[in-house]
Order: sequence, then structure tokens, then C-alpha cells
Amino acid sequence: MNDIMNTHQEKLWTKSFIVLTVSYLLLFLSLQMLLSPFPAYAKEQFHPGNFTLSLVTSLFALSAIATRFATASLLRFVHRNTILLAGIVLAALTTFLYPYASTMTQLLVLRVLFGIGFGMTSTVLPTLVSQIIPRKRLGEGVGYFGLSTSIAMSIGPMIGLSVIRDYGFETLSAMGTIAAFAIIPLLLLTRSIPAQSENPKQQMQSIVTASISSSGKAKKGKMLIPALLNMLMSVSYGGLLGFLALFGQEKHLDGIGLFFLFIACTVLIIRPISGRIFDRRGPALVLIPGAIIIIASMLILSYANSMPLVIVSALLYGLGFGAIQPTTQAWMLREASPERHGTVNSLYYNSTDFGVAAGSMLLGIIASASSYSIMYRYAACVMVLFLIVYSIQHIVSRRSNNSSHSAAVGK
Repeated sequence: MNDIMNTHQEKLWTKSFIVLTVSYLLLFLSLQMLLSPFPAYAKEQFHPGNFTLSLVTSLFALSAIATRFATASLLRFVHRNTILLAGIVLAALTTFLYPYASTMTQLLVLRVLFGIGFGMTSTVLPTLVSQIIPRKRLGEGVGYFGLSTSIAMSIGPMIGLSVIRDYGFETLSAMGTIAAFAIIPLLLLTRSIPAQSENPKQQMQSIVTASISSSGKAKKGKMLIPALLNMLMSVSYGGLLGFLALFGQEKHLDGIGLFFLFIACTVLIIRPISGRIFDRRGPALVLIPGAIIIIASMLILSYANSMPLVIVSALLYGLGFGAIQPTTQAWMLREASPERHGTVNSLYYNSTDFGVAAGSMLLGIIASASSYSIMYRYAACVMVLFLIVYSIQHIVSRRSNNSSHSAAVGK
């Protein structure tokens, strides 16, 4: 692994990068195959209200967030490989046990345990990848690595909805378990985990310190703004994961799972392109069009009564989602020194999970008081807030840069 890190600094497609990316795809596939069908399954089995139903998604996300913070402290005492393997095993085992839950409470407890395992694994894997991506190709590398999550987020729910309809929840649970467990032999047999470059206690101490400090490059909100933007975008995705299947039932759209397939089509196209644009021109040319496209997607979906409109909405959502997600992550990583990438990845994925959790709960409340169609219009309003936040940040940043340039010229 040292050879990869020392002699191929400008090479992106190393064995480690490919294997870690595939591993991340399997992890998110295990999650996403069950995430969208889960509320429909829980409603059919236990008949909870919409808010209780939203806890299936939000409790998982919140436990993953808490686990990421705890993992930073735990890694000061336990080797990262041990944490990685323990997280994979916990996520796989809880996935296997889902069909055996006999009450809604038991199901929610399993969701919390899965969130813990997922939080451990999804903290370690991106940090390993950030060590081996050449810094000058950071946007491109993060874009390609992020394809693993985008592909899983796009095709996973479609696979899950198809399998649960044709073969039942037990088969779906088994498929999720296999996907998670497959990561272990893949990593071990290929020996693709990069060598740890420094003392783990020192490394994780710097991560913990950076996580609670407002100094350095994170000052002035350089990390928090892209994290906030990613969180706002994830609210709409939480509404899709939690309620799209139920929306399809309400509108009598049998092929609603195809929404995620068409997301995948445009995500695959836009991901590499958006990474290159970010590397060359910065975030503005990606984030603003991406947000406008998602707004259009949510509005079209809210009025959709036929599959052609659903497909148009999906294609647009894939363009916006696939452009924004890697850009916010690469933006955060670019602002941080390499030793702080663990902190950055933790913050980034926490913002995603918090957005999904908040979206699932808040949009679930709106759906209970109105309808799923109106709920998706509120999701579009959240992306308007996204545009407002970014526009304010962009204006403030330009004024700050102009002031700094004027001061330098004056000297």
C-alpha cells in the first residue's frame, strides 16, 4: 500500500481506489435496497401513523450521525481496521434480523443498531479513499468515488421495490445482508486498505480537536456552508426514500420504482462532468443550476399523475442530485488539510444523514396534514432556501476576497 501512496501520487485509478469504491457501493446498496421499501413494509406489518413510519428512516440516520462522532473518539484507542470490520458485521447482522422483528419497537431498535454499524463503516471508508486521491484531482476523484453512493441511491430503491413486490421482504433482507458481508472478503483478499500514515492516536486526536474547534480553515463557515447546503438537498431525498412508494400507491402508479432507475441514468452522466467543472471553475456553476433543476423535479413530481411525468421528474432529479452531492463534498475537502479529511468526511455524511432524517420527519408531518403531492412542493421550497443560502455565501465571499485584494494592493 505504501507503493500506491508514495509512487503514484498523480494516479487516480489505483487498485485501492477501485476496491474501496466498490466496497462503498456495496455498503450503500445494502442500505438503499431496503430504505425505500421499508416504510411500506412497516405500514403493512404494524400499521403505524406517518410520523411513526418516518422513524424507520430518521432513527437510522440519527444513530449513524451519533456514531460518527463517537467513532472519532473510539479510533484513538482501537485500530481503524477493527472498527471497519465491526461496523460491517453489525450492519449485516441487523439487516438479516429485520424480518424477525415482531413489533414496531423491535424494528426501530434494529434500525438504530444498523445505523451504528453503518455510521462506523461509512466514516472509515471515505477517509481511506481521501488518503489516496491526488490533491490536484480531488474534485474528479471524489466525483468518481461518489458515484458509488449515487448509483446505490439510484438503483438500490428500484431493486428493493421490485424484489419486495415479487419475492417478499425476507428475500430482500437476505440480499442486503449478502451485499454488506461481501465487503469483508473483497477488502481482505485484494489487500486494498492503504497503510496508516501516522500514529492513529495522534491522527484521531487531531480529528476530534478539529471537530470541536472553529479555528483554521474551518473558520468563517468554510466547512459549515457546504455541509448546510448538502443537508438541505438531502431533505428532498429523505422525502423520496420515505414516501415515494406510498405516493405511488396514492396515485395508483405501479411502476413508481422506476423513478430511481431514471435517477441513475442522469447521475452517471453528470457526476464526472460536475467534478471537472468544480475543479476548474468552482462550485457556483454546479450548485446554482443543480438546485434549480431539483426544484423543477419536485414540482413536476407533485403534479404527476402518470409515469411519463414521474420519469421526467426522475431524470431532472438525477441531474441536480448528481451534480450537487460530489461538489459539496469536494468543496469541503478542498478547504481542509489532508490530516483533517476524516473530520470533513464525518461532517459531510452527517449532514447527509441529518437532512434525510429531518426530511423524513418534517415531510412526514406535512404529508399527514395534507397529501404527498403537497409534501413534495414543500421539498421544492427547501431547495429555494438552498439557493438563498448559497447566494448569500457567494456574495459575502466575493466581497471578502475583493477587500483582501484591495488591502494587498494598498500595501
